[in-house]
Amino acid sequence: MLRAEVLVKRYGGVTALRGANFEVGAGEVVALIGDNGAGKSTLVKCLSGAEQPDEGRILLAGNSVVLNSPTAARKLGIETVYQDLAVAPDLDPAANLFLGRELVRKGVAGRLGMLDKSAMKSRAVEHFRRLGVSLQNADVPIGALSGGQRQSVAVARAVMWASEVVFMDEPTAALGVLQRERVLDVIRRVRDEGIGVVLISHNMPEVLSVADRVEVLRLGRRVARFTAADATLEHLVAAMTGAMSTEEDAA
Repeated sequence: MLRAEVLVKRYGGVTALRGANFEVGAGEVVALIGDNGAGKSTLVKCLSGAEQPDEGRILLAGNSVVLNSPTAARKLGIETVYQDLAVAPDLDPAANLFLGRELVRKGVAGRLGMLDKSAMKSRAVEHFRRLGVSLQNADVPIGALSGGQRQSVAVARAVMWASEVVFMDEPTAALGVLQRERVLDVIRRVRDEGIGVVLISHNMPEVLSVADRVEVLRLGRRVARFTAADATLEHLVAAMTGAMSTEEDAA
């Protein structure tokens, strides 16, 4: 569904990506892991339109694309859930789902900019139900919800508008065990809808529990790929630290 081929990204004298490859298919969860400084954030920024690579190419469904802004990526069905969530805490969950994409009423009221809040709430409730997102109160500001519920709303918002791929940056960071499991369940439901999910995480047991595949970056390049069902924690750590033979070594 989405493929990066030999991406290079330089910041002055620093080369953050040096021929990085990556791919995610429809209906699969791919974990992107690596130590600090491995190039994960830069790669995700290039694939979500926040940065542009200096070399290499990006393909979506087999076609070369230029992602010169996050807006361009969103128009192609690529959404991102950032670690800080980027939600509006004073708005309710439905308003957050439609933030920047609000529905207006029909007729004169719509031309005057009046919002169709009932339609947005109805669609939001159905979307939450489909993803298995349970909210204690859907009418309160999102800032009053638990951390797991806020994260679930952020994931649901991305999924509502994504048709191809969703990037999730540390979606369970700072969550308790129960809240973490609820978010992971939402991720599985997203995958089951045929959307590609890219999970960026430092939590290796979590990666192995939810991912279908794991791709490892080290020093700006992909150095290993694993099928999660066949991988172990030791395999992942060895690839991240360079303690095992990798794609980079073979190159």
